Amino acid sequence: MVTPEQIVSFWLDEVGPKGWYAVDDTVDAEIRKRFEAIWQEAREGACGLWLTNALGTLGYIILTDQFPRNMFRDDPRAFETDRSARAASKVAIDRGWDKRIAEPARQFFYLPLVHSENLCDQERAVRLMAARMPETGAENLRHAKAHRLVIRDFGRFPYRNAALGRETSDAEAEWMKQGGYMTALQAVDAAAEPTPA
Repeated sequence: MVTPEQIVSFWLDEVGPKGWYAVDDTVDAEIRKRFEAIWQEAREGACGLWLTNALGTLGYIILTDQFPRNMFRDDPRAFETDRSARAASKVAIDRGWDKRIAEPARQFFYLPLVHSENLCDQERAVRLMAARMPETGAENLRHAKAHRLVIRDFGRFPYRNAALGRETSDAEAEWMKQGGYMTALQAVDAAAEPTPA
């Protein structure tokens, strides 16, 4: 049986910050090999006992929010457990468990909100990144603001459309042709909006 501690150790220590957002076929294959079975169990409702403390919840969120994005790139399964990750994230934040985990690992409590196609979640993610990631969160905050901008503009992430079988609008197609997410980052950089208190 895989434990949340094993997941956290693998993600934080073996993969580490340099690998968290890189596209690496070797890492993706290792995640599938070691964790796809437990992800399937979590998708079916298992692992609930993990959600009773900060470290267990962190492991659950990494399993249900981060790992599917590595295991199932360009596949709808990449987003199948987002709702579970988001629910776990919100409970943990409300209980203050995120603050028990040191930066930069703390960001994983907020990423289910960054990945949400709901503007309220996006607004909350920006506030949390600004307030609770003071030491290492500048780049996370930049990306949170860019994700929020995409949701403000389109109400969804257009770059998920193909994987989810959604029709892409003309405006979305033009946006992706012009650079997509990179244009959102550039807009955030250009605006240089003040960090919320």
